[in-house]
Amino acid sequence: IKECDWSSDVCSSDLGALALPKSSSELIARKLEAAARLPVVWLELQDCAGCSEAFLRASSPSTVDLLLDILSVDYQETIMAASGFQAEASKAATLEKGGYILVVEGSISMANDGVYCCVGGKSSYDLVMEAAANSAAVIAVGNCAAFGGVAKAAPNPTQAVGVDSIVLDKPVLNIPGCPVNTVNLVAAIVHYLSFNSLPETDDLKRPLFAFGHLIHDNCERRGHFAAGEFVREWGDEGHRNGWCLYKMGCKGPITYHNCPAVRFNDGLNWPVAAGHPCIGCSQPDFWDMPTYEPVTLQDYTPPNTYPEIKTDESKFTAEGAAISGGTVGVIVGAAGAFAYTLMTNRVKNLAPDSDPQQREVVIVQDSEEPKDEH
Repeated sequence: IKECDWSSDVCSSDLGALALPKSSSELIARKLEAAARLPVVWLELQDCAGCSEAFLRASSPSTVDLLLDILSVDYQETIMAASGFQAEASKAATLEKGGYILVVEGSISMANDGVYCCVGGKSSYDLVMEAAANSAAVIAVGNCAAFGGVAKAAPNPTQAVGVDSIVLDKPVLNIPGCPVNTVNLVAAIVHYLSFNSLPETDDLKRPLFAFGHLIHDNCERRGHFAAGEFVREWGDEGHRNGWCLYKMGCKGPITYHNCPAVRFNDGLNWPVAAGHPCIGCSQPDFWDMPTYEPVTLQDYTPPNTYPEIKTDESKFTAEGAAISGGTVGVIVGAAGAFAYTLMTNRVKNLAPDSDPQQREVVIVQDSEEPKDEH
């Protein structure tokens, strides 16, 4: 096994992201050592360059290690030294040779023959179709490339679309997010280098290792949801003590992403842990969803996933809510147990018996709106 920092970083971080057993580490290390640097053509279209910025902040392995040891990024407008005709000539040489990975950042403009997004005299549509022709696979990074993103938001003046709307004859992997989480991008590349195929996907072409579970299922605030403990105003007692952000518009119950597990900034934090609700950035059309309005759960998830609360004449307690009815059934895995532990510990210290307005119970009856019962 090649003795350098990045090889151990790749194996340790991406085995976890890909949910592969430790026994796969030697295989991955051998593949990475033996493989020639993977050619990459990275297009930026209707975007803010946020995904490029995220890529530049990769740490396990670092961007330097990725560029020098794993990838041969032959075209990427933000980081390449060449410009103008020299940059386009570098891309043309790679396209002619073929066998590269095409990474697309940003949406494609379809209105008025694509005039709203052109690079080097070519429309975004022509650029993608030209680059996809000889590619081995296509990876759409960020919500814009995957689903159209902010450019597609109503009224969508450029008729923006995602990559898989126009590339129909090549495997396309969508890694949405706003921006993309570099951990997931690197893990997908490592999977391709190790197994010569893209990872298994869901019906939206997102890799299951990253988008196989709802954020809500693994959120560290999940126990507070089950206990009916919700933040009602920014800075209130519940907000200061890490209660559930569902009432503040959190889209975790309808969003598939592994943010609670991989987080951002070397795993240091993620929006919900920082006190902001999930905005659903890995879902299609998330820009058209009201940010701070709660979702109607029964429009997205079956009733057996809600916290079922059964009360009697005795005094209601959060501990009782956490273990009643079907709640135990939805607190699953280590993350759920961890959330439950946090919830019960906080209840012992923070139970607001003198302030009943702070604790609520979400009760769903048939197709009616969720109601609050204090």
